Amino acid sequence: MKFCLKKKSIPLIATTLLATTAFTTQTFQNLGQNQKAEASTLSADKKNGPKWLAGDHHVHSEWSVGWDNTKNPPEAIKGGDAIYPIVKNAENAKKYGLDWMVSTDHGGPNHSKVNLEQAYPELLKSRQGVPDLLQFYGMEFDTPAADHSSLIIPKSDNESETLYNIESKFNKRDPHPNDGSRDTESNMIAALNYMKDLAEPPVLFANHPSRSATGDAKWGQDTPQEFRNWNDTAPNVSVGMEGAPGHQAGAINRDGSIKPNGTRGAYGNAAAPTMGGFDQMTAKVGGLWDSMLGEGRHWWITSTSDSHVNWREGGSDFWPGEYSKTYVKAEKNYKDIMEGLRNGNVFVTTGDLISELDVKVQAAGKTPWNAVAKGNTASIGETLTLPGKKSRDVTVSIRLKDPNAKNANGDNPKVKRVDLIVGEVTGKVEERSSASNPTTKVVKRFTEKDWKVEGDYITISYTLKDVDKDSYIRLRGTNTDQLEPALDPRGENPWSDLWFYSNPIFVKTNK
Repeated sequence: MKFCLKKKSIPLIATTLLATTAFTTQTFQNLGQNQKAEASTLSADKKNGPKWLAGDHHVHSEWSVGWDNTKNPPEAIKGGDAIYPIVKNAENAKKYGLDWMVSTDHGGPNHSKVNLEQAYPELLKSRQGVPDLLQFYGMEFDTPAADHSSLIIPKSDNESETLYNIESKFNKRDPHPNDGSRDTESNMIAALNYMKDLAEPPVLFANHPSRSATGDAKWGQDTPQEFRNWNDTAPNVSVGMEGAPGHQAGAINRDGSIKPNGTRGAYGNAAAPTMGGFDQMTAKVGGLWDSMLGEGRHWWITSTSDSHVNWREGGSDFWPGEYSKTYVKAEKNYKDIMEGLRNGNVFVTTGDLISELDVKVQAAGKTPWNAVAKGNTASIGETLTLPGKKSRDVTVSIRLKDPNAKNANGDNPKVKRVDLIVGEVTGKVEERSSASNPTTKVVKRFTEKDWKVEGDYITISYTLKDVDKDSYIRLRGTNTDQLEPALDPRGENPWSDLWFYSNPIFVKTNK
């Protein structure tokens, strides 16, 4: 008999939580006080306006369990994969400068009940214990016919029910005995159709998308056609991928020395390593990401820790925020951060190379129509529509913060170069497996001779001449001298090879 939650079963959830955890009346009173504090914070942040808020949407706790397969059904072994309590992850996320975090434990047979009955109550306690950090509920979805994905659930009174229904109905590893029909793309499409129609839809990012690739554009579990199918089915849910995967400390020993054979991102295949710590789907100019953007798709990138076991304890991971950060421009409340992720108002960075990145594109020129066009601007994740039917100049204004401060490694890295990348939007491709956009180019490389410095801030202005085609603009920057991110060799110190990437701004003409 399948266990299916409905609205009427919310009291059952509360009963289950009370039966399986040491929840008390006082605990729920405290949670109520936290909700009041959150409402107060929300009000204050509305007055202050949106800010760049750092976060991590891929963090594992001890509820990413192991399994005792001698039992029937298999019995969950707490801490069998990742080892830390949720609250310890949260405490370290706060320590390393994060404003928000998503707890994302992955599944297995009947793991939906583990999430519901054990992980979720611990998340509620963690929210109480670390109230300054916004902590979303989610999971690392065992994606049907693909690799893993971060599934982020909107914060609500029924968030535990929402995740339970998704995991129990669609997660490919949840059934016991195993059900091979779960591990099909048709099941993934059914899952996305289910999620997109929820009153508060979740957000899904494909994790470490080329980790199983066997070479340059030789894809493994995740393929371009799958991403297109997902995004076509639920463009409000399937919105992107990890640009930089976690497990970036794979080449660091417990004492901080370097492992000669260690890899970044757990991308152990020598033919398909990361590039500057980023997945090849993102790092290659004119590659898969640009192919998706060239269709006009809203397909965003993020950067995460994938924390399981910290490098200081023999693992391959940084704490949330210790190395990678995903910045969202939002007011500090759950709803605004969620919508910022959904709509791509996001940039990513490693090693705290930068902490702010504002980009504005605007029609330029002195023709009479420009009196209106001057008010027509767009920022990261948005679209600028150019007025009139003639080609127009477009001004790109960049303001980034290169903080004069030490990062978690004790370094104060400096931006050496910023690249402006432009590609054409030519419409949907006929070949769904396409992973190239030959129109995408680095149109300008900026160095310190090209920018102005005011304290910690760098400002750059550049004009694109005679823009007459639909296009997109994105940025990246580095502390290295590499013109393009090189394939990461084994034994590379991740702190020496830092990059940031913006999500795109689209420019639409009236032709």
